[in-house]
This record gives sequence, C-alpha cells and structure tokens, in this order.
Amino acid sequence: MRNLRLTIQYIGTRYRGWQSQRGGGTIQDSIEAALGAVLGEKIRITGAGRTDAGVHAREQVANFQTGTRREPGLIRRGANALLPADIRILRVSEAEIGFHACRDAREKHYAYRFAVGEVVSPFEEPFVYSVRGSVDLPAMEKATRKFLGSHDFTSFCASGCRARDRVRHVKVSRVESENGGGIVIFRVSANGFLQHMVRNLAGTLIQVGRGRLDPERIPGILEARNRCLAGPCAPAKGLTLEGIDYGAGG
Repeated sequence: MRNLRLTIQYIGTRYRGWQSQRGGGTIQDSIEAALGAVLGEKIRITGAGRTDAGVHAREQVANFQTGTRREPGLIRRGANALLPADIRILRVSEAEIGFHACRDAREKHYAYRFAVGEVVSPFEEPFVYSVRGSVDLPAMEKATRKFLGSHDFTSFCASGCRARDRVRHVKVSRVESENGGGIVIFRVSANGFLQHMVRNLAGTLIQVGRGRLDPERIPGILEARNRCLAGPCAPAKGLTLEGIDYGAGG
C-alpha cells in the first residue's frame, strides 16, 4: 500500500466547498471521481482543511492510500485530463505511510482580498470582496496586530462551530495593498482556524477600515467570546487558502 500526497489548486466559485457531502458538487467529490477513474479503485482523499463553498485555494494539500503501482506523474496527468478546468492537481508525490494531510499540518496561510476602488477589474472580480470606497489602512493594520498570539477566537467563529478548543495561535496578521492601493489584502497564518474564522476577522477589519469600529476594541471582543460583538462574515469569494506548512521535512 502506498500513501500519495497531492498538491491542489482550485477556484471555488462553482463548488459547495471542499468536503464531500450528499448531493456532490464539492472539490473532494470531483478529485475522488477523477482519481478513481484513472486508478480503477475507490479513492478517498483527506484534505488539510475544509474550505467553505466559494473559497479558493492556491495550495491545498491532500493524501490518499492506494494499491496502484502507477507513477505519480501519470496519475497527475490522467486525473487532470478528467477534472474540470477550475481544479488542478499540481503535484503527486510519495509520502510516508503515516502522513496525514490534516493532522500533520503545522500552519495554514490564508489571504482575504478586498477591492476598494470604484471600478473592479473583471479579472479581479471573482476573487475579491468589493467594498467600494476608501478604507483607513493604518487603522486596519493596527487592528490586525491585536489578533497576533494565542487567543480564544469564539467571537470570530461561526455560531454553529463544533470545536471544543477554540484557542488558536496566530503567527502572521497584516494588511497590504497592491494595484496602486485598489486591492487590500489581509494575510493571516495560524496553527489552525475555526469555522468562518478568517471571514469573520476580515468582516471585522472592514468595520475598522470604514471607521465603524475602533481597533482598541478588538482585545475586548476577543475576551468577551461573543460572536455578536465582532463584524459580519465577509463573503467567501474574497478568501484564498495560500498554503500549508508541515514543518521540517514536510
């Protein structure tokens, strides 16, 4: 038996998220069907994270076990020939038999993109949340620093979140701009994320950028563990999973 690791990119617009579910229409369903057709066996893959419906990925990682002897390059080419154009397997590689894409992940990197100009390029539109109007970038940057470190992020997770332990350690939290300031990017990296956490952080940052929320209130919102105090959940289309770290040798 072999354990194969996949590195995957996808545009999430047309899909119901990563995780397989009744009725299909997910990234996982599409990849498993393609791999199963190529290998002639039932395939079940495990992803590093469960991106929501409409969320994109520049680097998602998954693994699966198989009895095939087929070379990784042939598996990649065969699967990509069957996958829709908005999902691509970039690499297939051998992994240790015990490698688990989710449990072994040490850090995940996300980016949330806002368009703040009056006109959004059609080349940007599928991947940004258009807020139309200027934002206070220094205030947003000040707010992002409040997220750094270990905190209970109950105030920033979905109301239906099932995680018992809601403490996460955020190592990177910053905003930057590109395209002459027309696009603002919130970058955040942590040892893990709660359901809707990044989108809720992003929605809160927009409230700060528009002057509706003082950055100094962020610590109190974290301490309150009350979802009602944070900003709204930003739309999925602006969110991209940028990569996964597995530590030394990963």
